[in-house]
Amino acid sequence: MNYQPLNLARWIIWSATALLMLVLPLVFTQGFAVTLISQMGIAVIFTLSYNMLLGQSGMLSFGHAVYSGLGAYIAVHVLNLSSKGQLWMPVSLLPLVGGLAGAFFGVLFGYVTTKRAGTTFAMITLGIGELVFNCSLMFPDFFGGEGGITTNRVFGQPFLGLTFGPAVQVYYLIAAWCLASMALMYAWSHTPLGRIANAVRDNPERAEFIGYDTHKVRWLTLIISAFFAGVAGALACITFEIVTAENVSALRSGGVLFAAFIGGVGFFFGPIFGACLFVYFVVALSDHTKAWLLYLGLFFMLMVMFAPGGIASLIMMQLPVIARKRFRELVPHYARTGAAGLLVLAALILTVEMTYKVSVDSANGTVMKLFGVEFDAAGALPWMLAIALWIVGGWLFNAARRRLAHAWGEIQADIAAARA
Repeated sequence: MNYQPLNLARWIIWSATALLMLVLPLVFTQGFAVTLISQMGIAVIFTLSYNMLLGQSGMLSFGHAVYSGLGAYIAVHVLNLSSKGQLWMPVSLLPLVGGLAGAFFGVLFGYVTTKRAGTTFAMITLGIGELVFNCSLMFPDFFGGEGGITTNRVFGQPFLGLTFGPAVQVYYLIAAWCLASMALMYAWSHTPLGRIANAVRDNPERAEFIGYDTHKVRWLTLIISAFFAGVAGALACITFEIVTAENVSALRSGGVLFAAFIGGVGFFFGPIFGACLFVYFVVALSDHTKAWLLYLGLFFMLMVMFAPGGIASLIMMQLPVIARKRFRELVPHYARTGAAGLLVLAALILTVEMTYKVSVDSANGTVMKLFGVEFDAAGALPWMLAIALWIVGGWLFNAARRRLAHAWGEIQADIAAARA
């Protein structure tokens, strides 16, 4: 029998993740914060399920919200039947219903969509997404029309003292399903099916040459991905107690694509960061500014231009430097570049918010409050300050960036020489 050594680092990472999920609501006790991290947990499951298609299998989908949305619709009907006493289904197991519903529609739609890969697959998924979205408005008996279907997650006798009425109880339910889903999807990536999905992504012709049916591999991968998307949809149904046509919309499918790409589709943990950051943009930042979509678009554009591998690739680039004990040499350069970047960010925020106030919201006056300071957006002084921040911050950032690039190049040259 072969002895497999214990991967201590892996156990530490997963234990730290579980501990973090456990203590988060104890640190952030406000209702808005609990709701925010609950939505992050749902988004993590949804984005990881999408990355099974895009990152693991090379399938760019524009209709992944179909599986989470339909899973949510089935879950809300089951929940309503349970609350009426016509069906037995505890709230804690409702995500399993959503997952099975998502897998069912994955079998149904996936057989057609996975017959082709590449652009053809992307266009077919876009068509199916639009088809399901329009069906949600055409069949109100099942989809509830434009108003959607409402429900109530609190019914019957408490189970182990849990009623899932308080938001913190819902969070821990989401956290449990999120941790289990993350572990299962990570385990799947190391199965023979997960490995051959990587082969189909990289070289489908060679995979077919050695005897694998690429259509079947893509189909099975999509079914599993749709299952976890359905789990996320059911958890969203429990959290918001309503399911609408927006759950199956192209906007939802585009959002998960943004989240996966921002985090980094080439790494398992990348979509986790992307999902949390995307939810922060959508939920938290939208409460502070009406120009949050502009900031999200600019951030996405910068990631595509300068870090196409996502946030995860930026983290992984540091590991060889840390292993060679050279990271401390980069810390001052990172600090100077970050400080200059904050000046540029302040200039951007000041310019965008003043432009929005003057051009869009001027009917309510031009006096605004930003960074705790109240001023007139139509005045000359704030615009002069913004221009000064652009000039000074841009010059400092460019100088710091050049020094960082020089130091980075020297360290990489030393590492390459040591390896040689």
